[in-house]
Amino acid sequence: MERQNISSGSKWEPTVGYSRAVRVGNQVFVSGTAPVAEGGGTHAPGEAYAQTKRCLEIILKALAEAGASAKDVVRTRMFVTDISRSDEYGRAHGEVFGDIRPATAMIGVAALIEPDMLIEIEADAVILG
Repeated sequence: MERQNISSGSKWEPTVGYSRAVRVGNQVFVSGTAPVAEGGGTHAPGEAYAQTKRCLEIILKALAEAGASAKDVVRTRMFVTDISRSDEYGRAHGEVFGDIRPATAMIGVAALIEPDMLIEIEADAVILG
């Protein structure tokens, strides 16, 4: 089985030693994806909904590069620094996955890689045809 590594060009990928996504066979695993703005920095500091949308944009791009799409996603995990804003994160997630309904989790964490990041999302996909 062939392995395909997908890079987003993140400054952390070569330092930490990871890929944005990895496809093996019909499975795609997308790494924890933070709301990185175009050109670097944090997208929409303080805005939970907008940061969630940005994470999902990056995830969908990585899925497309791996030959997958949102409809192939079977699991997501949302790591959030302010669980009281779950409705904002959930609304953005639901706009992408509302009809697909992957298994998911929203987990409160103390901090992410940058202090103004409120969310990081992982996704797993299975391409069935």
